[in-house]
Amino acid sequence: MNISYTDYALLLKALGDETRLKIFHMLSSGELCACKLLEEFHITQPTLSYHMKTLCDSGLVNGRKDGIWMKYSINKDSLKLLKDLFNDIDNHMKRSNQLPNNI
Repeated sequence: MNISYTDYALLLKALGDETRLKIFHMLSSGELCACKLLEEFHITQPTLSYHMKTLCDSGLVNGRKDGIWMKYSINKDSLKLLKDLFNDIDNHMKRSNQLPNNI
């Protein structure tokens, strides 16, 4: 799969907000209901919906309807893309002798 820098930028932009970054981190523990996410923040439900739409539209998060609730989880393929990007950057820097090999 050939991903462009525009695609990477979309993923990183979605994480460029403190609330969305915290949500993404919270989802690393597993699927969570929107109601559980809302309990962690001092924001309104429409504001949470905005953040979740941004995360879902970027492809970082999957949302699914479960009755009247929305449940969210990390899209592991998108997470892998980000990990691969940073690993590639790390490898380039190591080859350029800009980073010690133990980082």
